[in-house]
Amino acid sequence: MGFGTVIASMLSVAILLLAFYVCSSGGFYMADVLANSVMEMQENENEIMKTEIEITNISANEAGIFVSLNNTGSTKVGDYDYMDVIVKYSNTSGIAKTIWVPFQGDSDALEDKWTVGNISPDLVNPGILDPGEEIELQILLEDSLENKSVNWLLVTAPNGVKASGYFNA
Repeated sequence: MGFGTVIASMLSVAILLLAFYVCSSGGFYMADVLANSVMEMQENENEIMKTEIEITNISANEAGIFVSLNNTGSTKVGDYDYMDVIVKYSNTSGIAKTIWVPFQGDSDALEDKWTVGNISPDLVNPGILDPGEEIELQILLEDSLENKSVNWLLVTAPNGVKASGYFNA
């Protein structure tokens, strides 16, 4: 009978050690994942703090809305597919509309879209808005803007930094 008690005790200790190992390795894994998430979040925050965009001019006519956007920060902006443009305007019927305008660089469609016009000076990294450069956005809307209406425009960079401004049609 004494030998059965020793085997049961050894089995119980082995099960306790295995449970401790599983719990501790799971805890270490969770701590590692959390630490990596915090570091990634901090890197994103640093990038946001270094990014600044400023609208220097907005003009509108029958051909569309033209926005001059200046990169005053220290990071480059170049992933235009992930930039958001939101326009709040009054159409010729006097109906106020707020729309998100998607980027469509090479499309000839007559739908709501925005494209990149000119980047100046574009000496470093052609096609990318580097610090100190200015880009012209051309926004085409299906509706025509109401004359003498006050409208609003918001441009958001891929990392969430935004600039907005009012303009007259």
